[in-house]
Amino acid sequence: MQQDILVNWSPQETRVAVIEQGAVQELHIERTLERGLVGNIYLGKVSRVLPGMQSAFIDIGLERAAFLHVADVWQRHESGDAPMIARKNEPLKPIEHQVFEGQSIVVQVIKDPIGTKGARLSTQISIAGRLLVHLPQDEHIGVSQKIPAEERDALRARLQKLVGLRENGGGGGFILRTNGEDASDEELAEDIAYLRKTWARVKNAAITLPPMTLLHQDLNLLQRVLRDLVGEQTQSIRIDSREQFDKLMAFGKEFMPSAATKLQLYKGERPIFDLYAVDEEIAKALGKRVDLKSGGYLIIDQTEALTTIDVNTGGFVGARNFDDTIFKTNLEAAQAIARQLRLRNLGGIIIVDFIDMAHEEHREQVLDELRKQLTRDRVKTMAGTFSQLGLVEMTRKRTRESLAHMLCEPCPVCQGKGSVKTVRSVAYEILREILREARQFNPKEFRVVANPDVIDLLLDEESQHLAGLSDFIGKPISLQAEGALSQEQYDIVLL
Repeated sequence: MQQDILVNWSPQETRVAVIEQGAVQELHIERTLERGLVGNIYLGKVSRVLPGMQSAFIDIGLERAAFLHVADVWQRHESGDAPMIARKNEPLKPIEHQVFEGQSIVVQVIKDPIGTKGARLSTQISIAGRLLVHLPQDEHIGVSQKIPAEERDALRARLQKLVGLRENGGGGGFILRTNGEDASDEELAEDIAYLRKTWARVKNAAITLPPMTLLHQDLNLLQRVLRDLVGEQTQSIRIDSREQFDKLMAFGKEFMPSAATKLQLYKGERPIFDLYAVDEEIAKALGKRVDLKSGGYLIIDQTEALTTIDVNTGGFVGARNFDDTIFKTNLEAAQAIARQLRLRNLGGIIIVDFIDMAHEEHREQVLDELRKQLTRDRVKTMAGTFSQLGLVEMTRKRTRESLAHMLCEPCPVCQGKGSVKTVRSVAYEILREILREARQFNPKEFRVVANPDVIDLLLDEESQHLAGLSDFIGKPISLQAEGALSQEQYDIVLL
């Protein structure tokens, strides 16, 4: 499927949109002041070890301490197996026997801080290059699972030969990336040399610099576009900044020559994102409702625990019978859901409530369509089958904040609840609070400071109840409207 990449650059923010068939499929945003940490290598200091959780908190110089789980602590494996395979065959060594408070430790961020959670760390270091990923602590030579199985052994043998043995000045673990499948030996050797040089720089910095120091920073978003997003299907990469185009072209020619040939400078008068109405798509992606072409719609609700997606037929009545209507809506929804997950960058547990289907064949077809669409996702995604309640459970690996978390914040009025108390509920709460304080204190007068709508209700419909309360406590009650207060906010002043 043909793909175009649009890059909108400004000094404060870089935005990248991946376009397929004229529709936005992915959005990547990086702000200069809020740059992601995944891939960064730090010299951290162990601040606390928690044997009960088999975890440790590591101070890496951020606002919140980062988190290291025992499963992410690297152990040497002489077998040369992939780290995860080697680890499956042996029990984990308790974390209190591996790290101690006050210890300096080289760690890498594998998950950005999200919400109240600190960054997640690993001591298994990996440095990504153009064609290879370097695992300097291991001896494993691997090949990307996306490369056909029949080609892997030959590629692995080639790579092994180029890497050589540690005793001869070579060695170290390397994994061949998908875009290195057709690379020549010279290109692979260049990438190996670049990655070894980078690791040598990190090791040297770890010895000479104090704890809580950044040792290595991953590439910025523009550079990662060339490294990670460009593939055979990419037709063009259009960028609207002359300065960044020149920088990216120089970077591309050095490290990714095939990707650099697709770079184009956009000189149009219209903003580059207007070509495919990307800003409109962003606005839609921040809302709950997603309209389908047939007339059906999705409701996407993102909470801290999980994301729920509800499918509705809406105004779609076009099929021959009721079962067909439901089936076609669900099929279209499966395509839309896969796109929305990429567009909104939703991660964690996702529950999809498709419209109930009577036929088992229809259910299987909808699941097949959903899984087929999910294979286009760069992020690891798993989908289960229909549960007893007709729900589909999914997981999508979460590595960075979702689009909504990146661009929005909780409403200051409702504090993220999505609703506020009615004016009448607040008025009655004020009356109860006055009664409570009258029993505790003996002021001359009570003054209520509240939102104008609440004050209006107390003066109009609830004036009788207010007068009755004033007579009951034997104290005057005065009212003061304050426009700066939200509907739920009020203050009772004792005079």
